[in-house]
Amino acid sequence: MDMDKRIHLELRNRTPSEVKELILDNCRSNEGKIKGLTNEFEELEFLSTINVGLTSVANLPKLNKLKKLELSDNRISGGLEVLAEKCPNLMHLNLSGNKIKDLGTIEPLKKLENLKILDLFNCEVTNLNNYRQNVFKLLPQLRYLDGYDQDEKEAPDSDAEGFIEGLDDEEEDEDEEDYDEDAQLVEDEEEDEEEEDESEEEDVSEEEEQVCGPGALLMSGVHLLSSEDEEGYNDWEVDDEEDEEHLGGMAAFLLLAEEERGQKRKREPEDEGEEDD
Repeated sequence: MDMDKRIHLELRNRTPSEVKELILDNCRSNEGKIKGLTNEFEELEFLSTINVGLTSVANLPKLNKLKKLELSDNRISGGLEVLAEKCPNLMHLNLSGNKIKDLGTIEPLKKLENLKILDLFNCEVTNLNNYRQNVFKLLPQLRYLDGYDQDEKEAPDSDAEGFIEGLDDEEEDEDEEDYDEDAQLVEDEEEDEEEEDESEEEDVSEEEEQVCGPGALLMSGVHLLSSEDEEGYNDWEVDDEEDEEHLGGMAAFLLLAEEERGQKRKREPEDEGEEDD
């Protein structure tokens, strides 16, 4: 079946903009090129064209949301530079079983900044010395090459649609962690400012206690009279009984002392009279 007819069948009464996954495996390409796929598939995230006789991806339309592209078991030998332009957000590319012979052929893939998974099984390039080390060096954004990372740890099931979503989730989690760290820094700064404010309030309270302590309260309830006697004593007067109660023991002590001084003044003329006699 021709590729354009296969695409029509796969639509299943949907519009191209409603399609997120399109599988065209084992149909016939048009002279080695993609046919029937247009820019209208703007929501497409997964495209599979396994064993369709492709020799070029030049006719690939602009697919900004495409994340996974299956091109295995075709006859592609170059022209991969168009992928960075047509599929800028591609994360998984399978080129297994194609006619890729050297690293120069895959060098344009370094412009795919989001590319995490690359499969080159059964391509001649895999026979080169230090193949894996050189590919990871050429494409530093890669996490997995032919199913394994740089430490030879096997990747999760790369055929599962959820794996690509998992990569997206990891990036979102990293962003959330950065945001949480920034939020925590802001929160810590706010707590420090609150502690400084509380410290300042305590200092102000201490100053107020010094200004408004017992001595100051006493002075507020007792007024200094303007007249002075010959010995330089000042007469003190309590405003009223309610203030006297609030003044406490210190006020009572001062009043008692004043009474004793008054009694002393009364006794002095009597003593002088006795001396005259």
